[in-house]
Amino acid sequence: LLNLVLFIVRQFFQSTEPPSVTMPKFLKSGKVVVVLQGRFAGHKAVIVNPYDEGTKERPYGHALVAGVAKYPRKVSKRMGIRRISRRSTVKPFVKSVNYTHLMPTRYGLDLDLSNLVTLSKVYENGRRHAVSKKLARTFVQRYKTGKNKWFFTKLRF
Repeated sequence: LLNLVLFIVRQFFQSTEPPSVTMPKFLKSGKVVVVLQGRFAGHKAVIVNPYDEGTKERPYGHALVAGVAKYPRKVSKRMGIRRISRRSTVKPFVKSVNYTHLMPTRYGLDLDLSNLVTLSKVYENGRRHAVSKKLARTFVQRYKTGKNKWFFTKLRF
């Protein structure tokens, strides 16, 4: 009787395969992240293109991000139009960042930057500057509408 029970238990455990566990993809385009390492550590960025499997040049999970290098400054009612427009400028940055150097937040940015910022545009000679100028224009427009207010405020820590 004991041998029969052991036989049935062995058959049961041999026939079942462990369930294949795949992590859900939460680092999608439009997700706001905080950069943790490098020159822009502590700055907020938005994922433009995620590369979960990596590429030939970068064989690890990374993302092309567009972020805020210099945040807009405080504005008050007493200031003139010219001063307000100068203080409302946003200086962006664009770079490829390893997933381990990104901290996702609960926020999202509903801007479609995929046609504006691409790997080929960013890493070709002389094109990064033009891309960042267009990106700055889009960021300033979004900032002036008042949407995504948290994205355009500096992290205080």
